[in-house]
Amino acid sequence: MDGLMALVRSAWGEDVYSGHLFAFVSRKGDRVKVLTWSRGGFVLLYKRLEAGRFRLPPVDEGAQVVHLDATQLAMLLDGIDVAQVRRQPAWTPPGRTGT
Repeated sequence: MDGLMALVRSAWGEDVYSGHLFAFVSRKGDRVKVLTWSRGGFVLLYKRLEAGRFRLPPVDEGAQVVHLDATQLAMLLDGIDVAQVRRQPAWTPPGRTGT
């Protein structure tokens, strides 16, 4: 856990106490660890697939950080290939620009 915290702080320059979820996928792609801070302590989720690999979303070459929303993280942990999922465009009120 301390090694993951050090990566978040030094390599990514992120605040490990922010409450964000930080996911780490093994080189083989069959294991994932998710680290987060929650009310006075760290929580570490670890999942190992017995068969297959976690399917990551498309990542730009050289990127060290990929932002996922809650739905994408749930799909990743459930073994769904996020790159193959098509999301409907978000609705925005007239006269506003979407993000």
